[in-house]
Amino acid sequence: MSGFIRFLEPQPAILARRRQIVADLADLLAKDGLIHEPRELVPFETDAFVSYRRLPLAVALPRTTEEVAAVLRYCHKYAIPVVPRGAGTSLSGGAIPQEDAVVIGLSKMTRILDVDFANRCATVQAGVTNLNISEAVMAEGFFYAPDPSSQLACTIGGNIGMNSGGAHCLKYGVTTNNLLGVTLVLIDGTVIELGGKHLDSAGYDLLGLVCGHEGQLGIVTEATVRLIARPEGARPVLFGFETSEEAGSCVADVIGSGIIPVAIEFMDKPAIEICEAFAKAGYPLDVGALLIVEVEGSEPEMEAMLSGIVEIARRHGVKTVRECQSATEAAAIWKGRKSAFGATGRIADYICMDGTVPLSQLSHVLKKTSEIVDRLGLRVANVFHAGDGNMHPLILFNANDPEDAARAEQAGNEILKLCVDAGGCLTGEHGVGIEKRDLMTHQYKKPDLDQQMAVRAAFDPQWLLNPSKVFPLDGRSAA
Repeated sequence: MSGFIRFLEPQPAILARRRQIVADLADLLAKDGLIHEPRELVPFETDAFVSYRRLPLAVALPRTTEEVAAVLRYCHKYAIPVVPRGAGTSLSGGAIPQEDAVVIGLSKMTRILDVDFANRCATVQAGVTNLNISEAVMAEGFFYAPDPSSQLACTIGGNIGMNSGGAHCLKYGVTTNNLLGVTLVLIDGTVIELGGKHLDSAGYDLLGLVCGHEGQLGIVTEATVRLIARPEGARPVLFGFETSEEAGSCVADVIGSGIIPVAIEFMDKPAIEICEAFAKAGYPLDVGALLIVEVEGSEPEMEAMLSGIVEIARRHGVKTVRECQSATEAAAIWKGRKSAFGATGRIADYICMDGTVPLSQLSHVLKKTSEIVDRLGLRVANVFHAGDGNMHPLILFNANDPEDAARAEQAGNEILKLCVDAGGCLTGEHGVGIEKRDLMTHQYKKPDLDQQMAVRAAFDPQWLLNPSKVFPLDGRSAA
Protein backbone atom coordinates (compact mmCIF):
# COMPACT_ATOMS: atom_id res chain seq x y z
CA MET A 1 0.00 0.00 0.00
CA SER A 2 1.10 3.59 -0.48
CA GLY A 3 2.33 6.07 2.08
CA PHE A 4 -1.10 7.63 2.55
CA ILE A 5 -1.63 5.72 5.80
CA ARG A 6 -0.34 7.63 8.82
CA PHE A 7 0.82 6.61 12.28
CA LEU A 8 0.55 8.59 15.48
CA GLU A 9 3.70 10.62 16.06
CA PRO A 10 6.12 8.98 18.53
CA GLN A 11 6.43 10.67 21.90
CA PRO A 12 9.93 12.19 22.32
CA ALA A 13 9.75 11.87 26.10
CA ILE A 14 9.33 8.11 25.80
CA LEU A 15 12.18 7.76 23.30
CA ALA A 16 14.46 9.80 25.57
CA ARG A 17 13.88 7.28 28.37
CA ARG A 18 14.53 4.24 26.15
CA ARG A 19 17.52 2.95 28.14
CA GLN A 20 15.70 3.18 31.48
CA ILE A 21 12.53 1.59 30.05
CA VAL A 22 14.54 -1.33 28.68
CA ALA A 23 16.26 -1.86 32.04
CA ASP A 24 12.97 -1.71 33.94
CA LEU A 25 11.22 -4.16 31.58
CA ALA A 26 14.11 -6.61 31.82
CA ASP A 27 13.56 -6.77 35.57
CA LEU A 28 9.91 -7.74 35.04
CA LEU A 29 10.58 -10.68 32.72
CA ALA A 30 12.34 -14.01 32.88
CA LYS A 31 15.77 -14.41 31.30
CA ASP A 32 15.72 -13.92 27.50
CA GLY A 33 12.28 -12.33 27.83
CA LEU A 34 13.22 -8.94 26.37
CA ILE A 35 14.57 -7.93 22.96
CA HIS A 36 15.91 -4.39 22.49
CA GLU A 37 18.95 -4.40 20.18
CA PRO A 38 18.03 -2.82 16.81
CA ARG A 39 19.19 -5.79 14.75
CA GLU A 40 17.17 -8.21 16.89
CA LEU A 41 14.08 -6.00 16.62
CA VAL A 42 13.92 -6.29 12.81
CA PRO A 43 11.68 -9.43 12.75
CA PHE A 44 9.08 -7.45 14.72
CA GLU A 45 9.03 -4.30 12.56
CA THR A 46 6.09 -5.49 10.45
CA ASP A 47 3.61 -8.32 9.99
CA ALA A 48 2.19 -10.13 6.94
CA PHE A 49 0.86 -6.77 5.69
CA VAL A 50 4.60 -5.92 5.02
CA SER A 51 3.89 -2.56 3.37
CA TYR A 52 5.01 -0.60 6.44
CA ARG A 53 7.94 -1.09 8.78
CA ARG A 54 8.62 0.46 12.15
CA LEU A 55 11.20 -0.71 14.71
CA PRO A 56 9.55 -0.86 18.16
CA LEU A 57 11.19 0.48 21.28
CA ALA A 58 11.47 -3.06 22.67
CA VAL A 59 9.82 -6.48 22.47
CA ALA A 60 8.66 -8.25 25.63
CA LEU A 61 8.22 -12.03 25.38
CA PRO A 62 6.37 -13.09 28.53
CA ARG A 63 5.71 -16.70 29.46
CA THR A 64 2.87 -16.20 31.94
CA THR A 65 -0.19 -14.07 32.55
CA GLU A 66 1.59 -12.55 35.54
CA GLU A 67 4.44 -11.31 33.36
CA VAL A 68 2.01 -9.80 30.85
CA ALA A 69 0.25 -8.04 33.73
CA ALA A 70 3.55 -6.67 35.09
CA VAL A 71 4.58 -5.25 31.71
CA LEU A 72 1.16 -3.67 31.10
CA ARG A 73 1.11 -2.21 34.61
CA TYR A 74 4.48 -0.56 33.94
CA CYS A 75 3.52 0.75 30.49
CA HIS A 76 0.27 2.13 31.86
CA LYS A 77 2.08 3.94 34.66
CA TYR A 78 4.44 5.67 32.23
CA ALA A 79 1.98 6.07 29.31
CA ILE A 80 4.01 3.85 26.95
CA PRO A 81 2.09 2.52 23.91
CA VAL A 82 1.75 -1.26 23.67
CA VAL A 83 1.28 -3.42 20.57
CA PRO A 84 0.10 -7.02 21.18
CA ARG A 85 1.49 -9.57 18.72
CA GLY A 86 0.66 -13.20 18.07
CA ALA A 87 2.51 -14.83 15.17
CA GLY A 88 2.63 -11.70 13.01
CA THR A 89 0.36 -13.22 10.34
CA SER A 90 -1.99 -10.21 10.28
CA LEU A 91 -2.93 -9.20 6.73
CA SER A 92 -4.27 -5.77 7.73
CA GLY A 93 -1.27 -4.33 9.56
CA GLY A 94 -2.73 -5.19 12.94
CA ALA A 95 0.63 -5.93 14.61
CA ILE A 96 2.82 -3.19 13.09
CA PRO A 97 4.47 -1.28 15.96
CA GLN A 98 5.50 2.33 16.48
CA GLU A 99 8.93 3.63 17.44
CA ASP A 100 7.81 4.51 20.98
CA ALA A 101 5.83 1.30 21.55
CA VAL A 102 6.60 -1.89 23.41
CA VAL A 103 5.54 -5.00 21.53
CA ILE A 104 4.21 -7.77 23.76
CA GLY A 105 4.71 -10.98 21.81
CA LEU A 106 2.98 -14.17 22.89
CA SER A 107 5.26 -16.63 21.09
CA LYS A 108 6.57 -18.15 24.35
CA MET A 109 3.09 -18.78 25.75
CA THR A 110 2.62 -22.16 24.07
CA ARG A 111 1.28 -24.49 26.74
CA ILE A 112 -1.92 -26.50 26.43
CA LEU A 113 -3.14 -26.13 29.99
CA ASP A 114 -6.13 -28.46 30.07
CA VAL A 115 -8.05 -30.78 27.76
CA ASP A 116 -11.52 -31.65 29.01
CA PHE A 117 -13.17 -34.20 26.74
CA ALA A 118 -16.17 -34.56 29.06
CA ASN A 119 -17.01 -30.90 28.48
CA ARG A 120 -15.57 -30.86 24.94
CA CYS A 121 -13.20 -27.97 25.49
CA ALA A 122 -9.53 -27.14 25.90
CA THR A 123 -7.78 -24.32 27.75
CA VAL A 124 -4.59 -23.06 26.13
CA GLN A 125 -2.15 -20.19 26.36
CA ALA A 126 -2.56 -17.52 23.70
CA GLY A 127 0.57 -18.49 21.76
CA VAL A 128 -0.73 -21.96 20.90
CA THR A 129 -1.52 -22.42 17.21
CA ASN A 130 -4.83 -23.65 15.84
CA LEU A 131 -3.16 -26.75 14.47
CA ASN A 132 -1.51 -27.51 17.84
CA ILE A 133 -4.94 -27.88 19.42
CA SER A 134 -6.29 -30.19 16.72
CA GLU A 135 -3.16 -32.35 16.88
CA ALA A 136 -3.40 -32.60 20.67
CA VAL A 137 -6.97 -33.98 20.57
CA MET A 138 -6.89 -35.90 17.29
CA ALA A 139 -6.32 -39.31 18.89
CA GLU A 140 -9.60 -38.95 20.80
CA GLY A 141 -11.54 -38.06 17.65
CA PHE A 142 -11.85 -34.29 18.18
CA PHE A 143 -10.60 -31.12 16.49
CA TYR A 144 -10.66 -27.33 16.77
CA ALA A 145 -12.75 -25.98 13.90
CA PRO A 146 -11.47 -22.52 12.81
CA ASP A 147 -8.86 -23.12 10.10
CA PRO A 148 -7.37 -19.97 8.54
CA SER A 149 -4.93 -20.65 5.72
CA SER A 150 -2.17 -19.69 8.17
CA GLN A 151 -3.36 -22.20 10.80
CA LEU A 152 0.09 -23.80 10.90
CA ALA A 153 1.49 -20.55 12.30
CA CYS A 154 -1.33 -18.27 13.50
CA THR A 155 -2.06 -18.28 17.22
CA ILE A 156 -5.23 -18.41 19.28
CA GLY A 157 -4.52 -14.96 20.72
CA GLY A 158 -4.27 -13.41 17.26
CA ASN A 159 -7.33 -15.32 16.07
CA ILE A 160 -9.34 -13.93 18.98
CA GLY A 161 -8.06 -10.44 18.22
CA MET A 162 -9.28 -10.60 14.61
CA ASN A 163 -12.17 -13.08 15.03
CA SER A 164 -10.55 -15.24 12.35
CA GLY A 165 -12.39 -17.84 10.30
CA GLY A 166 -11.18 -20.15 7.55
CA ALA A 167 -12.47 -22.49 4.89
CA HIS A 168 -14.68 -24.52 7.23
CA CYS A 169 -16.35 -21.55 8.94
CA LEU A 170 -19.42 -22.02 6.71
CA LYS A 171 -20.56 -24.93 8.90
CA TYR A 172 -18.62 -24.43 12.14
CA GLY A 173 -18.47 -20.65 12.41
CA VAL A 174 -15.57 -18.30 13.07
CA THR A 175 -13.55 -17.88 16.26
CA THR A 176 -16.36 -16.27 18.28
CA ASN A 177 -18.55 -19.34 17.65
CA ASN A 178 -15.85 -21.62 19.06
CA LEU A 179 -14.69 -19.54 22.02
CA LEU A 180 -15.96 -20.25 25.54
CA GLY A 181 -13.74 -18.13 27.77
CA VAL A 182 -10.60 -16.00 28.05
CA THR A 183 -8.18 -14.62 30.57
CA LEU A 184 -7.79 -10.94 29.69
CA VAL A 185 -5.18 -8.54 31.06
CA LEU A 186 -6.31 -4.91 31.01
CA ILE A 187 -4.01 -1.98 30.30
CA ASP A 188 -3.49 -1.27 34.03
CA GLY A 189 -2.43 -4.87 34.69
CA THR A 190 -5.77 -6.02 36.08
CA VAL A 191 -6.51 -9.67 35.20
CA ILE A 192 -10.12 -10.66 34.54
CA GLU A 193 -11.80 -13.92 33.54
CA LEU A 194 -14.59 -13.90 30.95
CA GLY A 195 -16.70 -16.99 30.28
CA GLY A 196 -15.35 -20.46 31.04
CA LYS A 197 -16.23 -24.06 30.30
CA HIS A 198 -19.94 -23.32 30.52
CA LEU A 199 -21.95 -22.36 27.44
CA ASP A 200 -23.23 -18.99 28.67
CA SER A 201 -22.51 -16.40 31.34
CA ALA A 202 -24.53 -13.96 33.36
CA GLY A 203 -24.24 -10.23 32.71
CA TYR A 204 -23.08 -8.46 29.59
CA ASP A 205 -21.52 -10.50 26.79
CA LEU A 206 -18.02 -9.12 27.28
CA LEU A 207 -16.56 -12.25 25.72
CA GLY A 208 -18.34 -11.39 22.48
CA LEU A 209 -16.95 -7.86 22.72
CA VAL A 210 -13.39 -9.07 23.24
CA CYS A 211 -13.46 -11.46 20.27
CA GLY A 212 -12.52 -9.17 17.39
CA HIS A 213 -11.13 -6.33 19.55
CA GLU A 214 -7.87 -6.16 17.53
CA GLY A 215 -5.74 -5.85 20.66
CA GLN A 216 -7.34 -2.58 21.80
CA LEU A 217 -9.25 -3.71 24.90
CA GLY A 218 -6.57 -5.79 26.60
CA ILE A 219 -4.30 -8.77 25.97
CA VAL A 220 -5.74 -12.30 25.95
CA THR A 221 -3.28 -14.66 27.63
CA GLU A 222 -5.39 -17.82 27.89
CA ALA A 223 -8.45 -19.12 26.08
CA THR A 224 -10.94 -21.92 26.53
CA VAL A 225 -12.09 -23.18 23.14
CA ARG A 226 -14.74 -25.59 21.96
CA LEU A 227 -13.72 -29.05 20.73
CA ILE A 228 -15.81 -30.75 18.05
CA ALA A 229 -16.10 -34.46 17.27
CA ARG A 230 -14.57 -35.41 13.94
CA PRO A 231 -17.16 -36.31 11.30
CA GLU A 232 -17.54 -39.86 10.06
CA GLY A 233 -16.26 -38.86 6.64
CA ALA A 234 -15.50 -35.85 4.44
CA ARG A 235 -15.31 -35.43 0.68
CA PRO A 236 -14.23 -32.40 -1.37
CA VAL A 237 -15.60 -32.06 -4.91
CA LEU A 238 -14.38 -29.76 -7.70
CA PHE A 239 -16.97 -27.87 -9.77
CA GLY A 240 -15.70 -26.01 -12.83
CA PHE A 241 -17.68 -23.19 -14.51
CA GLU A 242 -17.22 -21.14 -17.64
CA THR A 243 -17.47 -17.82 -15.77
CA SER A 244 -17.10 -16.41 -12.28
CA GLU A 245 -20.65 -15.08 -12.46
CA GLU A 246 -22.04 -18.60 -12.98
CA ALA A 247 -20.02 -19.93 -10.06
CA GLY A 248 -21.17 -17.07 -7.82
CA SER A 249 -24.82 -17.64 -8.71
CA CYS A 250 -24.43 -21.35 -8.01
CA VAL A 251 -23.10 -20.63 -4.51
CA ALA A 252 -26.07 -18.40 -3.70
CA ASP A 253 -28.53 -21.05 -4.89
CA VAL A 254 -26.82 -23.87 -2.95
CA ILE A 255 -27.05 -21.95 0.32
CA GLY A 256 -30.54 -20.72 -0.54
CA SER A 257 -31.66 -24.33 -1.00
CA GLY A 258 -30.89 -25.12 2.62
CA ILE A 259 -27.89 -27.35 1.87
CA ILE A 260 -24.97 -26.38 4.11
CA PRO A 261 -21.68 -27.98 3.06
CA VAL A 262 -18.76 -27.76 5.44
CA ALA A 263 -16.96 -25.46 2.97
CA ILE A 264 -17.42 -23.72 -0.39
CA GLU A 265 -14.22 -22.16 -1.71
CA PHE A 266 -13.97 -20.09 -4.91
CA MET A 267 -11.09 -19.57 -7.38
CA ASP A 268 -11.19 -17.69 -10.67
CA LYS A 269 -8.99 -18.61 -13.63
CA PRO A 270 -5.89 -16.62 -12.60
CA ALA A 271 -6.06 -18.12 -9.10
CA ILE A 272 -6.56 -21.64 -10.48
CA GLU A 273 -3.48 -21.33 -12.68
CA ILE A 274 -1.35 -19.85 -9.89
CA CYS A 275 -2.32 -22.50 -7.33
CA GLU A 276 -2.05 -25.42 -9.77
CA ALA A 277 1.43 -24.35 -10.85
CA PHE A 278 2.51 -24.34 -7.21
CA ALA A 279 0.66 -27.27 -5.62
CA LYS A 280 -0.04 -29.62 -8.57
CA ALA A 281 -3.46 -30.23 -7.00
CA GLY A 282 -5.12 -31.46 -10.20
CA TYR A 283 -7.35 -28.43 -10.71
CA PRO A 284 -8.99 -28.21 -14.15
CA LEU A 285 -7.31 -25.53 -16.27
CA ASP A 286 -10.02 -25.27 -18.95
CA VAL A 287 -12.55 -23.46 -16.74
CA GLY A 288 -13.06 -19.82 -15.84
CA ALA A 289 -13.95 -20.44 -12.19
CA LEU A 290 -13.68 -23.29 -9.70
CA LEU A 291 -15.64 -24.18 -6.59
CA ILE A 292 -14.21 -26.54 -3.97
CA VAL A 293 -17.25 -27.88 -2.16
CA GLU A 294 -16.68 -30.18 0.80
CA VAL A 295 -19.43 -32.21 2.43
CA GLU A 296 -19.12 -34.42 5.48
CA GLY A 297 -21.02 -37.03 7.46
CA SER A 298 -21.98 -40.62 6.74
CA GLU A 299 -21.85 -41.92 3.18
CA PRO A 300 -25.65 -41.59 2.70
CA GLU A 301 -25.55 -38.04 4.07
CA MET A 302 -22.71 -37.02 1.77
CA GLU A 303 -24.35 -38.63 -1.25
CA ALA A 304 -27.64 -36.82 -0.56
CA MET A 305 -25.96 -33.44 -0.21
CA LEU A 306 -23.80 -33.92 -3.29
CA SER A 307 -26.76 -35.00 -5.35
CA GLY A 308 -28.57 -31.76 -4.52
CA ILE A 309 -25.47 -29.62 -5.14
CA VAL A 310 -24.75 -31.26 -8.50
CA GLU A 311 -28.32 -30.66 -9.62
CA ILE A 312 -28.03 -26.94 -8.74
CA ALA A 313 -24.62 -26.69 -10.41
CA ARG A 314 -26.03 -28.15 -13.64
CA ARG A 315 -28.65 -25.43 -13.71
CA HIS A 316 -25.77 -22.96 -13.76
CA GLY A 317 -23.93 -24.61 -16.63
CA VAL A 318 -21.25 -26.50 -14.70
CA LYS A 319 -18.56 -27.87 -17.06
CA THR A 320 -16.63 -30.15 -14.69
CA VAL A 321 -17.65 -32.18 -11.65
CA ARG A 322 -14.88 -34.24 -10.07
CA GLU A 323 -15.23 -36.05 -6.77
CA CYS A 324 -12.19 -36.72 -4.62
CA GLN A 325 -11.24 -40.40 -4.70
CA SER A 326 -8.69 -40.67 -1.88
CA ALA A 327 -7.29 -38.97 1.21
CA THR A 328 -4.17 -38.08 -0.78
CA GLU A 329 -6.25 -36.35 -3.45
CA ALA A 330 -8.26 -34.49 -0.79
CA ALA A 331 -5.05 -33.27 0.87
CA ALA A 332 -3.76 -32.02 -2.50
CA ILE A 333 -7.00 -30.14 -3.19
CA TRP A 334 -6.79 -28.32 0.13
CA LYS A 335 -3.05 -27.75 -0.15
CA GLY A 336 -3.68 -25.85 -3.38
CA ARG A 337 -6.35 -23.67 -1.78
CA LYS A 338 -4.47 -22.95 1.44
CA SER A 339 -1.29 -22.13 -0.51
CA ALA A 340 -3.03 -19.48 -2.62
CA PHE A 341 -1.50 -16.42 -0.96
CA GLY A 342 2.02 -17.82 -0.87
CA ALA A 343 1.75 -19.12 -4.43
CA THR A 344 0.63 -15.69 -5.65
CA GLY A 345 3.60 -14.10 -3.93
CA ARG A 346 5.89 -16.17 -6.15
CA ILE A 347 4.77 -14.32 -9.28
CA ALA A 348 3.96 -10.76 -8.15
CA ASP A 349 3.51 -8.39 -5.26
CA TYR A 350 -0.10 -8.27 -4.15
CA ILE A 351 -2.50 -6.84 -1.64
CA CYS A 352 -5.28 -9.02 -0.29
CA MET A 353 -8.71 -7.52 0.31
CA ASP A 354 -11.15 -8.93 2.87
CA GLY A 355 -14.62 -7.60 2.15
CA THR A 356 -17.78 -9.58 2.84
CA VAL A 357 -20.97 -9.40 0.76
CA PRO A 358 -24.42 -11.00 0.82
CA LEU A 359 -24.40 -14.20 -1.25
CA SER A 360 -27.00 -12.77 -3.62
CA GLN A 361 -24.46 -10.07 -4.53
CA LEU A 362 -21.50 -12.34 -5.29
CA SER A 363 -21.88 -12.29 -9.07
CA HIS A 364 -22.42 -8.53 -9.14
CA VAL A 365 -19.39 -7.80 -6.94
CA LEU A 366 -17.13 -10.18 -8.90
CA LYS A 367 -18.07 -8.46 -12.15
CA LYS A 368 -17.55 -4.97 -10.73
CA THR A 369 -14.23 -6.01 -9.17
CA SER A 370 -12.94 -7.04 -12.59
CA GLU A 371 -14.09 -3.71 -14.03
CA ILE A 372 -12.29 -1.75 -11.30
CA VAL A 373 -9.02 -3.63 -11.74
CA ASP A 374 -9.17 -3.47 -15.56
CA ARG A 375 -9.81 0.29 -15.49
CA LEU A 376 -6.70 0.81 -13.38
CA GLY A 377 -4.52 -1.39 -15.57
CA LEU A 378 -3.94 -4.06 -12.92
CA ARG A 379 -4.54 -7.80 -12.56
CA VAL A 380 -6.58 -9.66 -9.95
CA ALA A 381 -6.80 -13.25 -8.74
CA ASN A 382 -9.96 -14.06 -6.78
CA VAL A 383 -9.83 -16.80 -4.15
CA PHE A 384 -12.18 -16.71 -1.20
CA HIS A 385 -14.67 -18.31 1.19
CA ALA A 386 -17.69 -18.23 -1.10
CA GLY A 387 -20.06 -19.96 1.33
CA ASP A 388 -20.21 -16.96 3.64
CA GLY A 389 -19.43 -14.28 1.04
CA ASN A 390 -15.98 -13.46 2.46
CA MET A 391 -14.08 -12.23 -0.61
CA HIS A 392 -10.28 -12.16 -0.97
CA PRO A 393 -9.37 -10.52 -4.28
CA LEU A 394 -5.57 -10.49 -4.64
CA ILE A 395 -4.59 -7.33 -6.52
CA LEU A 396 -1.28 -7.89 -8.33
CA PHE A 397 1.13 -4.97 -8.72
CA ASN A 398 4.80 -3.95 -8.72
CA ALA A 399 5.82 -2.73 -5.28
CA ASN A 400 8.91 -1.05 -6.77
CA ASP A 401 6.72 1.23 -8.88
CA PRO A 402 5.10 3.93 -6.68
CA GLU A 403 2.43 4.69 -9.29
CA ASP A 404 1.53 1.02 -9.60
CA ALA A 405 1.34 0.75 -5.81
CA ALA A 406 -0.94 3.79 -5.64
CA ARG A 407 -3.25 2.27 -8.27
CA ALA A 408 -3.35 -0.98 -6.30
CA GLU A 409 -4.35 0.91 -3.15
CA GLN A 410 -7.03 2.77 -5.10
CA ALA A 411 -8.37 -0.50 -6.49
CA GLY A 412 -8.45 -2.03 -3.01
CA ASN A 413 -10.31 0.93 -1.57
CA GLU A 414 -12.85 0.91 -4.40
CA ILE A 415 -13.43 -2.83 -3.99
CA LEU A 416 -14.02 -2.51 -0.25
CA LYS A 417 -16.43 0.36 -0.79
CA LEU A 418 -18.18 -1.78 -3.40
CA CYS A 419 -18.62 -4.53 -0.79
CA VAL A 420 -20.17 -2.09 1.69
CA ASP A 421 -22.43 -0.56 -0.95
CA ALA A 422 -23.61 -4.06 -1.91
CA GLY A 423 -24.84 -4.59 1.66
CA GLY A 424 -21.67 -6.17 3.05
CA CYS A 425 -18.84 -4.95 5.25
CA LEU A 426 -15.15 -3.99 5.16
CA THR A 427 -13.76 -7.13 6.73
CA GLY A 428 -14.72 -10.74 7.25
CA GLU A 429 -11.75 -12.17 9.14
CA HIS A 430 -8.58 -10.11 8.62
CA GLY A 431 -9.61 -7.21 10.81
CA VAL A 432 -9.47 -3.47 10.16
CA GLY A 433 -5.94 -2.81 11.40
CA ILE A 434 -4.22 -0.03 9.48
CA GLU A 435 -5.35 -1.14 6.03
CA LYS A 436 -9.07 -0.33 6.39
CA ARG A 437 -8.91 2.23 9.18
CA ASP A 438 -9.62 5.25 7.00
CA LEU A 439 -12.49 3.44 5.26
CA MET A 440 -14.42 3.01 8.50
CA THR A 441 -16.28 6.25 7.77
CA HIS A 442 -17.68 4.62 4.63
CA GLN A 443 -19.07 1.74 6.69
CA TYR A 444 -20.26 3.72 9.73
CA LYS A 445 -21.83 7.07 10.46
CA LYS A 446 -20.22 9.33 13.06
CA PRO A 447 -22.56 8.33 15.94
CA ASP A 448 -21.77 4.66 15.25
CA LEU A 449 -18.02 5.27 15.33
CA ASP A 450 -18.30 7.49 18.42
CA GLN A 451 -20.07 4.69 20.28
CA GLN A 452 -17.41 2.15 19.31
CA MET A 453 -14.64 4.55 20.36
CA ALA A 454 -16.39 5.20 23.68
CA VAL A 455 -16.29 1.48 24.41
CA ARG A 456 -12.63 1.32 23.45
CA ALA A 457 -11.83 4.33 25.67
CA ALA A 458 -13.66 2.73 28.62
CA PHE A 459 -11.11 -0.09 28.58
CA ASP A 460 -8.10 2.08 27.72
CA PRO A 461 -8.68 5.81 28.43
CA GLN A 462 -5.19 6.83 27.23
CA TRP A 463 -5.48 4.84 23.99
CA LEU A 464 -2.19 3.06 24.69
CA LEU A 465 -3.19 -0.36 23.34
CA ASN A 466 -2.46 -0.89 19.64
CA PRO A 467 -2.58 2.79 18.67
CA SER A 468 -3.07 3.99 15.07
CA LYS A 469 -5.31 1.00 14.31
CA VAL A 470 -9.03 0.50 13.56
CA PHE A 471 -10.28 4.08 13.99
CA PRO A 472 -9.39 7.11 11.80
CA LEU A 473 -6.69 9.16 13.54
CA ASP A 474 -8.69 12.37 13.13
CA GLY A 475 -11.86 10.93 14.66
CA ARG A 476 -10.88 9.98 18.21
CA SER A 477 -13.50 12.25 19.78
CA ALA A 478 -14.35 9.66 22.41
CA ALA A 479 -10.79 9.39 23.74
